[in-house]
Amino acid sequence: MLKNILSGEDCAKCRICCVFDRYDLWETPTVPDEMMRSLSELDPSLEFISRGDSWLFRMNESADGLYYCPMLTETGCKLGDSKPAECKMWPYRPMNFRGRLVIAIASICPTMYKKSLERLTMELDNGLADMIFEEARKNPDIIKDYQEGYPILKIGDIIE
Repeated sequence: MLKNILSGEDCAKCRICCVFDRYDLWETPTVPDEMMRSLSELDPSLEFISRGDSWLFRMNESADGLYYCPMLTETGCKLGDSKPAECKMWPYRPMNFRGRLVIAIASICPTMYKKSLERLTMELDNGLADMIFEEARKNPDIIKDYQEGYPILKIGDIIE
């Protein structure tokens, strides 16, 4: 989804979006029901937590005090292009800001942080915003509550 602005190589080297501390576990991506079932069949050791009509990976705290996505490998995501929608669009974040669906940007992504807000917004104007808003309407579980410090780049519909 972000291939015009963020390379797979940059993501595979960094992987910051797949590692959480206890304060940013809210960023854990949702997994649709069908994906959860197929992943559970492939790897019965995976555990999930219900979130609305979707699921979250259960991530256990590691010795370094961090939580790693169970799909993360040394070379990137096991799921490749089949990863959850939230992972495909991150660091763009569909969020609920005072009852409005907005697209914000997580400034923690080092590659995207180097790009101007104008460039990040331009990519949204080239059709990416429509795709993100559509995905959020199809799966409202991916809409996170707005977090202070996330620049809002696009404002969408009122959330019902």
